[in-house]
Amino acid sequence: MAGYGAIVIRGASDLPVYVSIHGEKVRFHDATTLWGMGSAFTAGRIIRENETGAGLRTIMRIGKAGENLVTYSAVTCETYRHFGRLGLGAVFGSKKLKALVVAGKRSLPVADRKLYRRLYDRIYDEATNSAVMKKYHDLGTAENVAPLNAMSGLPTRNLTASRFEHAQSISGEAMAENYLGRRIACSHCPVACIHIAALREPCEDEPYFYKTSMISYDYETLYALGSMLGIGDPEGYLRLVDTIEHSALDAMTAGVALAWATEAFEKKLISTAETDGLTLAWGDADTYCEAARRIVSQPTEFYRLLARGVDAAAEKYGGTDFALTYGRNEMPGYHTGPASHLGFLVGTRHSHLDNAGYSLDQKVLVKGLLPPAETARKIVNEEVRRQILSSLVMCFFARGIYDDDLVRDCLASVGIDRDAEALETIGRRIYAEKYAYKFREGFSLDRLHIPKRILETVSPVKDWDEAYLRATIAEVGKLIDEASATTKA
Repeated sequence: MAGYGAIVIRGASDLPVYVSIHGEKVRFHDATTLWGMGSAFTAGRIIRENETGAGLRTIMRIGKAGENLVTYSAVTCETYRHFGRLGLGAVFGSKKLKALVVAGKRSLPVADRKLYRRLYDRIYDEATNSAVMKKYHDLGTAENVAPLNAMSGLPTRNLTASRFEHAQSISGEAMAENYLGRRIACSHCPVACIHIAALREPCEDEPYFYKTSMISYDYETLYALGSMLGIGDPEGYLRLVDTIEHSALDAMTAGVALAWATEAFEKKLISTAETDGLTLAWGDADTYCEAARRIVSQPTEFYRLLARGVDAAAEKYGGTDFALTYGRNEMPGYHTGPASHLGFLVGTRHSHLDNAGYSLDQKVLVKGLLPPAETARKIVNEEVRRQILSSLVMCFFARGIYDDDLVRDCLASVGIDRDAEALETIGRRIYAEKYAYKFREGFSLDRLHIPKRILETVSPVKDWDEAYLRATIAEVGKLIDEASATTKA
């Protein structure tokens, strides 16, 4: 560890810089030559080769999307991981901050070494041998494509459908059988859930010469840059992922933005005059690659608006009924029923990972709707629990391993005494403070836009409507007030 609870960077630099923090030493480096590079991978490699601390550091950097202030630009870390949603890359770009390197050799003192060793062995065993984690190693989240498609929960062509006729071609099984090149892991993790495809393409001018690109894939990109755009060709999908990665766009928002634009093009709300000559059509991966590049370069007003997200473009050109956004954040890849969309609507980050509403649909609501108050409580309770896990830097993929007792024992091993009740209180306080910030900045549950499209397309859960969503949102509001009052007491 470097030993910092938080790093605050105020103001903006006149020239591009990257900041390196090695323990107590903080340095600002001229990044002028890195700014504007065509590939975020190249910039990352240069920094990696010039910074010390390999194995004990993290490198977070932006691409041209962040430099050009695309509001859904990502910050890439460890090459294949991202702070993807909500536009952190644009925040870096606004400060002329190309990258942040953090390294350190500090560690937490262990209060009970025997307990620590026993817990370490238990967690390692469950992470490597349990059924709950086997999925992430074998096929990864790409395994979700086939079952979601079978249950009519896979958003397809801007959610005009919830089944994709080419789902098998881009399923986790097909990707592993035909393209999986390697698996890698986050630092010190034994699971290796990051799946890397090897895409071999012939060079245009040289016979028998090939370029092999290593491209990460997972469920969210298979949805956003696959089924959502009608792309069933796995190589076309991988080329689009590679294009998105090189500029460091958020893949989910980029896919939903291109899907909205394609439907708007079909409905003649926009034309080639707006798209700068491009004819957007479902399944046309090469045109989508070029459109993604233009979102980054923003040559016309249309692309400048699309670089601000679907809502900004729909407010100008129309198509708000099929603008799939929640709190101005574009849709994740689950159309499993009302709880998935409620989770997107009321989650503090409007993310599927805030509260896993999609899981509630599949495990509970598919058997029959719950009263709005009960659905709201289940969603909020799950989000409160996740505040605890995320504040302890626990991987959500391993959330099934970390029950309350294990979390308590892990903390005890390093001298922190917190029982389940104390942990829940902390989780509710974090949840309440996040919402206090949102309300202070102008967010309102009452003003949430519910896309009409989600009510029109079949999902696994039946007989839900906007009234049910609104009633449940109102119940969530009561629970937020309750959490706020409790934490202030």
